[in-house]
Amino acid sequence: MQTSKYQIFEICESARGEWGALNNELHQVMEEVARTIDEVDRLEVEYKRSRIRLTEVSRDFHRFKEEDIRIAYEAATQMQLQLIMAREKEHHLRLRRDELQKRLRNVDKTIERAEALVGQMNVVHEYLSGDLNQVTRILESAKNRQLLGLKIILAQEEERKRIAREIHDGPAQAMANMVLRSEIAERMLARQDYESVKAELSDLKTQVRLGLEEVRKIIFNLRPMALDDLGLIPTLRKYVQDFEDRTKIRVKFEVIGVEARLPSAMEVAVFRLIQEALANVWKHSKATHTHVQLTYQKQMVQIVVKDNGVGFAVDKMEAKIKRGNAHFGIMGMRERVELLEGRMEIVSEPDAGAKVTMVIPIRLEQREE
Repeated sequence: MQTSKYQIFEICESARGEWGALNNELHQVMEEVARTIDEVDRLEVEYKRSRIRLTEVSRDFHRFKEEDIRIAYEAATQMQLQLIMAREKEHHLRLRRDELQKRLRNVDKTIERAEALVGQMNVVHEYLSGDLNQVTRILESAKNRQLLGLKIILAQEEERKRIAREIHDGPAQAMANMVLRSEIAERMLARQDYESVKAELSDLKTQVRLGLEEVRKIIFNLRPMALDDLGLIPTLRKYVQDFEDRTKIRVKFEVIGVEARLPSAMEVAVFRLIQEALANVWKHSKATHTHVQLTYQKQMVQIVVKDNGVGFAVDKMEAKIKRGNAHFGIMGMRERVELLEGRMEIVSEPDAGAKVTMVIPIRLEQREE
């Protein structure tokens, strides 16, 4: 496991190196685009002048000789060829710029997955390196607060690392790209090349919109503000609607029992559990329909997420979790449920969909909060 962790780390570092090289090439290409645009503008002016000169010498046979006409024609033809080549170069540079931006986004995703996998392996390695019998007794008795505190700190640090990476790779890079693109637009505007400015601003507007979506995604992942303002159920309904729009998976959301406000931490936990369950459906199940059922009772809250996807063999999945090979989403859900002193059950078979049931107890003192 330690060797695999270093190998994944090397993959991550290699991807970062590739990202840096692509980013440098992108800036060079964008600078070359700006220079080529200037060259195209200059050649257009020169070509217009050469056409005017050719028209003048062609009309006035008395003042100009045949040699003068030939020279003017060759000059106009040469200038036209240079202009065509410059425009073609500008077109290819723009295509290269778009390709580099796409490759950068793909490398960003590779780095994010590698870093997440390294973090998950670190957690698993910490568990495997310790005294498993002692850890089991501590978790069962819930008396060792220091271990729980360390686990919370580790989770906080991992979350901060993820947020920093998302900001660096998302909004920060998008804003740097916007600055460079706006400078190019300013140059074209100074030359009164309004069509090119219009196209550049349209592309820039798209980049701004994408950057804004990234920021909103980061804010929502930190904490859905609607939880405090509207409560758990309206927030879940909005999330389910957005999930349907984004993934095209039909979701039936059903609430049974009398809705009641829960402690803030428990509402966040319930929201995260449903969020992670739907994420697993989207990533792994290939389902077209999903049923989410939230049941309120006096002493517990029950969550049931059922899909019509490809399903899986539960025993094989459990074995993989024990070996730390996969299914970190399910493992995280189970740990969250256990921290809330609840229980989680998974029922699934290949080609028969999957059903995840989570029961979280509500103590009297929690209701009084």
